[in-house]
Amino acid sequence: MISLYALPPAFGLRNISPFCLKSEMALTFLKQPFELIEEADPRKAPKGKLPYMVCDGKTVPDSERILDFLDKRFDGGLYGSLTPQEISIGRAFTRLAEEHLYWMVVASRWLDDDWFPNVVEGFFHIVPKLFRGFVARQAQKQVEQTYNLQGLGRHSAEEQRAFAHEDLSALSDHLEANRYVTAGRLTAFDFSIASLLVGLLDNQPATWVSELAEQYPVLREYSDRIQNEVGVSAY
Repeated sequence: MISLYALPPAFGLRNISPFCLKSEMALTFLKQPFELIEEADPRKAPKGKLPYMVCDGKTVPDSERILDFLDKRFDGGLYGSLTPQEISIGRAFTRLAEEHLYWMVVASRWLDDDWFPNVVEGFFHIVPKLFRGFVARQAQKQVEQTYNLQGLGRHSAEEQRAFAHEDLSALSDHLEANRYVTAGRLTAFDFSIASLLVGLLDNQPATWVSELAEQYPVLREYSDRIQNEVGVSAY
């Protein structure tokens, strides 16, 4: 039996986390039955973040480790048919999305004072109303500190927008020339890229990253198509 622990719906999306969504896509792609369990408090997870998976009593934290575990468990079903070069291309675009563009998505939600009330409602509704604002602001400070440590938070808003444009443009150019991220076919790397794109394109209301991404119609077409092909949607 496989159980996947993921964040509950928020911001108009059934699955708000790209890391939770890509794990759900991987399990569906492998045709493995699983139970999706909503967990509103990431602190209860093994590494203090979601998703994590429990498979036959073994706990696997972190979405990348989940996909690696599933690939080994199910005979290379995710990466086994890929060449080293194809894997290199996939990992490079995944790192761009998950280690760079993702942080600007986070900032566009958590560090925009006009948008932050949506975070309070979406993530902190489980906290008693009397303490909700305080708890949310403390969490916001932690996100701001992490963003600064990552490096992007030390740049001006204009510079951050330029970085986001560069990332979105790189993805758009590649996906306009290639139907999939790598190998000319649907692979696990498409789960990573599409999961991030659908979140930033379709979270409600729109963020400044959402508005930038709408300038690249290829990205919406791609994210919608991958969801349809896998049979898993963020909605």
